[in-house]
Amino acid sequence: MSAPEVRALKPTEVIMALSQIVGWGLTGDGENVAIEKTFTFEKHTHALLFVNSVGWLSEKLNHHPEVVLSYRLCVVRWNTHDVRGLSRLDFEAATQTDALLPA
Repeated sequence: MSAPEVRALKPTEVIMALSQIVGWGLTGDGENVAIEKTFTFEKHTHALLFVNSVGWLSEKLNHHPEVVLSYRLCVVRWNTHDVRGLSRLDFEAATQTDALLPA
């Protein structure tokens, strides 16, 4: 069984998918468009553990985000370089990123 085709989403599909994930927003434009979310933690060690969890998730998905770590903040950006835009994989990755933290 082959993997589903990864294709760039149309703008209307992006808006619909974005409405399904809380706290994520669009950043960049053109080929550099991405979805991103900033996560805030009580301690730097918690942010660092989160980054490691995102790394594990990205390997599982074979889809790798840009991650920016600072003292108690972590920004995660997903986009699909292969399609030069956003794909369903980015939104699935965002959903799974959120699931790494307690509700």
